[in-house]
Amino acid sequence: MDNELLAERFEAERSRLQAVALRLLGSTGQADDAVQEAWLRLSRADTSEVENLSGWLTTVVSRVCLDMLRSQRTRREEPLETESESIPDATNPEQEAVLAESVGLAMQAVVQRLAPAERVAFVLHDVFGVSFDEIAGIVGRSPVAARQLASRGRRRVQGASEEGHAAAVARHQEIVEAFFRASRDGDFQGLLAVLDPDVVLRPDETALRMGARTGWITSEIRGAEAVAGQFNGAAQAAQLALIDGLPGAVWSANGRPVVVFGFTVRDGKVAEIELVADAERLGGMNIEVPSSR
Repeated sequence: MDNELLAERFEAERSRLQAVALRLLGSTGQADDAVQEAWLRLSRADTSEVENLSGWLTTVVSRVCLDMLRSQRTRREEPLETESESIPDATNPEQEAVLAESVGLAMQAVVQRLAPAERVAFVLHDVFGVSFDEIAGIVGRSPVAARQLASRGRRRVQGASEEGHAAAVARHQEIVEAFFRASRDGDFQGLLAVLDPDVVLRPDETALRMGARTGWITSEIRGAEAVAGQFNGAAQAAQLALIDGLPGAVWSANGRPVVVFGFTVRDGKVAEIELVADAERLGGMNIEVPSSR
């Protein structure tokens, strides 16, 4: 397959691959990275014997995401139950469909508590309908073990109480509020206190162009001290908001969102801040700004 045709086939799959990566990682910036890595691997691979390119790309993206999840995780994955564990053969398709529908950004606080392999098995099967035979090859387990991983992930998501989810979102909001309070007050140590040492600040292309005009941000920034320095005394005009159900912030002009600040929180620290300024992406977001009293 020549490069031009390969690129066309990949672009036809891009939106689906982006959806898979976003559900697995919970971050559009990281999802973009995973999809780009899949393209790089495709461009270097011999695809002459690949019969199902769509399935091949799903496998590659999922493996990239699994590697990213494992590298982020600070504690070891829980041991897998034995393959003889009793798993109900009968499933309720209606319940699974409702559960799958709930695995959006608003449920990310719950899904992030799953071990990496559990998350991959659960999301790929329940949300995207990938077979356990295919999932087994991705997570490096048998099909029976892959089924167990998905079942365990499903039970944990189903069992997450409304109070537990509300508490997780409330904690997320506390961290975001502490970040902006320290930013506006010029409290450098306060910023460091809420930032993960390996935090990443990811602006999209539109945000980079805007930043280039003002000199505020011209590239992706990594590390707590560098990110804290970028925000120290800044973000005065940003308003706290719910972005697709999770606490973040938005900067608006004339009542229209211009830049959204999306936060990924892990282990009580800000692990990623994403700046979204692309008009199409902003238009697809649910942005709720609490009314001032």
